[in-house]
Amino acid sequence: MVADFNQIRRNEHLPARIATQIGREISEGRISAGDRLPTEHILAKNFGVSRSVIREAIAQLRNEGLVETRQGVGAFATEAERRPWLRIEQGDLADRESFRSLYQLRVPLELEAAGLAALNHTPEDMARIDETLEQMTGAEKWTEQGIVADLAFHRALAAATQNEYFLLFIGFITERISLAINTARAHAVLEEIVEVTIAEHVAIRDAVASRDPAKAREAMRMHMAGSVGRLNLTLETY
Repeated sequence: MVADFNQIRRNEHLPARIATQIGREISEGRISAGDRLPTEHILAKNFGVSRSVIREAIAQLRNEGLVETRQGVGAFATEAERRPWLRIEQGDLADRESFRSLYQLRVPLELEAAGLAALNHTPEDMARIDETLEQMTGAEKWTEQGIVADLAFHRALAAATQNEYFLLFIGFITERISLAINTARAHAVLEEIVEVTIAEHVAIRDAVASRDPAKAREAMRMHMAGSVGRLNLTLETY
């Protein structure tokens, strides 16, 4: 089974949808830079959701650099000059073509990151890659934490390139695709998709550790091909 983008649209993660709405209020100036956001209680009442959903939405906005939180005080809209220059709203990726375009950008970045990581990784980088792989293969691999570990693996690999821009762009993209990966899992034979995905990551890890950039790129190419298939995407040859 593969991802159904209509299903993604209908079941879009509720905190992400709320974060998108609040983020638009900030970006378009209806919430001014430095303004304090309404309290969790008020936001929960206005949106008709629980406070935990609001907390998750605020956390997403904080990760995107649109909001900063102050302990015991509340959440505030970030000053304009401190906001990220690159932003894609999660709701935009419910559109199949938009998601396909973003994934098309991801593929060559991941292939080159694997090759550079094979050449440039440090022992500390390998330790971090191994840590994320251990999390992927542990008891929580069947849960959403397995997806978190999967994306952390790719960020660790990007960091191992020793090129901060790979980490910046790959980190940005992996955060945006996490919802679709979650949906793909929900509509697949979970045991099959998890075990196959783990095997692909192990192959990448081993190729990087061997310091063979061609082998690392090929292992990543195989993983990207599998990922594209699991998401029911059609991309040009890579």
